[in-house]
Amino acid sequence: MNSRIADIQSRIIALQTQQAGRTQSQTTTTGTGGASGEDFASYLSDAVAQTPSSGRTYALNSKGIPADLAAYGNGKIPAGALEQVGSTRHKLWAPAAEALTKMVADAEKDGVHIGITDSYRPYAEQVDLARRKGLYSQGGLAAKPGTSEHGWGIAADLDLNANALAWVRQNADKYGFFNTASRESWHWGYKPNSEGAKAMGVSTTVG
Repeated sequence: MNSRIADIQSRIIALQTQQAGRTQSQTTTTGTGGASGEDFASYLSDAVAQTPSSGRTYALNSKGIPADLAAYGNGKIPAGALEQVGSTRHKLWAPAAEALTKMVADAEKDGVHIGITDSYRPYAEQVDLARRKGLYSQGGLAAKPGTSEHGWGIAADLDLNANALAWVRQNADKYGFFNTASRESWHWGYKPNSEGAKAMGVSTTVG
């Protein structure tokens, strides 16, 4: 992680120097004030986007919910505040997305395929699911709308055959994932303050 940050910093400095040189050259030859800096802004945006979440410290509220997402509300998180899981269409809170991406990739190395059927779930979808499948507290399979782990972007429903389920049960905690719904073998929630998350470089503070 430190080497990645150092690389980004050195490349930013090099680009700043190059940009300054172009600006000075254009000022001298045209008197217009030079370049706009769009190249640098574009690079900086890409560099930040490519910096992994591991190695960062995240604030959790008293209920263990990521503070940056709690500000939006359960099921009301904008797409831009979440991160894509690998090359799939699914999105989760950034550390959870990166941990799940790695877990899926590591399982593939062992010849095990882990599919994903659901991830972040907007509030309207939570309401629909509760209507169709009933509330978990009443013997159904849906959390009360506005309380779902899916609504915080910290849970995924996985498509698992018997072999994959055995692999996940044995290894998921190493990535910070746990089977947090006892009647749903497919539901795996991410715990940012778990030992598995810490092992992957994610640290947290509780407010």
